[in-house]
Amino acid sequence: MGSVKEYFSSLGTGISSLIKGMGVTGKEFFTPKVTESYPDSRKGADPSEPRYQQYAAPRFRAKLQFIYLPDGRNRCTACGTCQRNCPNGTITITTKMVDLPDGKKKRKLDKYMYDLGSCTFCELCVTTCPFDAIEFSNDFEQAVFTREKLVQQLNYLPEQPGDPAPKAPAAAPKAAPAAPKAEAPSAPATEPEKKEN
Repeated sequence: MGSVKEYFSSLGTGISSLIKGMGVTGKEFFTPKVTESYPDSRKGADPSEPRYQQYAAPRFRAKLQFIYLPDGRNRCTACGTCQRNCPNGTITITTKMVDLPDGKKKRKLDKYMYDLGSCTFCELCVTTCPFDAIEFSNDFEQAVFTREKLVQQLNYLPEQPGDPAPKAPAAAPKAAPAAPKAEAPSAPATEPEKKEN
């Protein structure tokens, strides 16, 4: 007798939980739907501005970028620390040698390539940079249609006029004109032997 009572009790509990769940589903079924045409219209703080840019949380890591100084220079010295610490080869740095005014040579950043598609956003590059030259931006809209567009050059600003420029390769010295061939000196003429009488 007790088993029959337990059966109907559990059956009633199941039916009541089913009705509660269907009530939530039914309420959402009759709620009017809103379709947002993203990214043409964005919902933001000011609904009157149709192209309002929304940002994620302040600590959100979206994309690596250079920190540029007010005069347009970046702080990167091409030391390669970020490239060595990147766990999957997202960063590729190429350098060039430049001649300083005092005659010394210095290694300088040529291209700083960043592959957003293979980045794990671990921030090891940012935390180990000794010059605070890079940071992660907060702009989360990084979707593109081709993978090639995910590879970007971060040092996009042109070099400043005061920056040392690479020395032009020295032209090969011109060969001196060949001197006319000197004729080999002829053997001195021998005097005829005098006959002794």
